[in-house]
Amino acid sequence: MKEKAVSIKDILSKEITGQIVVVKGWVRTFRNNQFVALSDGSTIHTLQVVVDFENTPTDLLKKITTGAAIGAKGLLVESMGKGQSVELKATDLVVYGEADPEKYPLQPKKHSLEFLREIAHLRFRTNTFGAIFRVRHQLSFAIHRFFHEHGFYYLHTPIVTASDAEGAGEMFRVTTLDLEKLPVAESGGIDFKQDFFERETNLTVSGQLEAELGALALGKVYTFGPTFRAENSNTSRHLAEFWMIEPEVAFADLSDNMDLAEAMLQYVIKDTLVQCKDDLSFLSNRLAQEEKSKPQNERSEMTLIERLEFIVNNTFERLTYTEAIDILRNSKPNKKKKFSYLIDEWGVDLQSEHERYLVEKHFKKPVILTDYPKKIKAFYMRLNEDNNTVGAMDILFPGIGEIVGGSQREERLDVLQKRMQEMHIPENELYWYLDTRRFGTCPHAGFGLGFERLVLFVTGMSNIRDVIAFPRTPGSANF
Repeated sequence: MKEKAVSIKDILSKEITGQIVVVKGWVRTFRNNQFVALSDGSTIHTLQVVVDFENTPTDLLKKITTGAAIGAKGLLVESMGKGQSVELKATDLVVYGEADPEKYPLQPKKHSLEFLREIAHLRFRTNTFGAIFRVRHQLSFAIHRFFHEHGFYYLHTPIVTASDAEGAGEMFRVTTLDLEKLPVAESGGIDFKQDFFERETNLTVSGQLEAELGALALGKVYTFGPTFRAENSNTSRHLAEFWMIEPEVAFADLSDNMDLAEAMLQYVIKDTLVQCKDDLSFLSNRLAQEEKSKPQNERSEMTLIERLEFIVNNTFERLTYTEAIDILRNSKPNKKKKFSYLIDEWGVDLQSEHERYLVEKHFKKPVILTDYPKKIKAFYMRLNEDNNTVGAMDILFPGIGEIVGGSQREERLDVLQKRMQEMHIPENELYWYLDTRRFGTCPHAGFGLGFERLVLFVTGMSNIRDVIAFPRTPGSANF
């Protein structure tokens, strides 16, 4: 069957009838040796293909099983059955690839997400994961479009790096050295001069520092690439490999940074609400069913669609960390010791439960917190006049807490050097970063958005391993 196939999405959206078309995809179900529910990945919906079983060879019918890849040619007609507007009356069928029904793991029944993670190479074929990855694509596309429309340049920052942007040290080492015969230097340590790059290198944890270099010449840049953290954490919110969006803007302050982040988030979510309506409706219904199994006090007050519209339709509330601490300290959950982490003093790092309280209970809108204590933030964040806080900002969403972290960057050479000394960051390793403060420095700002965390929020999934194709976590690097 060499004819070009028409996507099921196009067929259903245009409700074409009276035309001969070819469709190709995978069998979801085959009922009564006559009705095929066919999926081609273009939409959450399937197309019913009606097989002329009386005139179809028996050996061919036996090959049409769940999971098989087939092609069908025939006339599109108005459907008399429920659940579909059109169906295809097949006059020609071909089976491209059989799927042994005794061995094919995706049968027409509900499978647990844990089981589907074990067969991540096949889980794309399920309704849930088809919807997730179509939404993921749309979010990615919208992010690129947003920055393009706002005059940003897409900068590809290195994956292999010799610097630790976060200063946490939880990095994956990159080496070509023979681990069983490591060369020894005169000092007694490993002789990295014999390594490929002739120095110690790692996989990047962030493209921010390099993006700053681009912004201080091109004006506005953004990165969108893979980042890596060797944090030995097995929670539902952590991955060892994930994707980050990191814009950097010259001649911008913290207020400009907040405006940009708010506009970007509202733009991409609004776009996805429009472009992925059917997928989000499916995921919203899925989440509603999942919520029913939770205790009453743990259920969300909003559906998935309402939660997304909540972001699009509300101006984000802006307040300082100090103001947030006062609110939290005097809140009922804190006074009644309902928080797992009680707020009793200024300077503590906020937990997800605190962030969600501010968003979901107190303000009932997205929140941007600013001006955090310098001791809990990175060296590159601009020191405020109080010498105790930095020009940082975190954006908090319902159900997920922090989704964006950013700051105005420290552009003053002397202040930056002092902060690096306080945090034991060697200047010689970041001489190139300091050079941008020596030669034509200016106020600038940027933020980081963990892409999987955004996809998690938009799809309503609860585990970050379910919104990336092949999750990399401690002890797991399958596929």
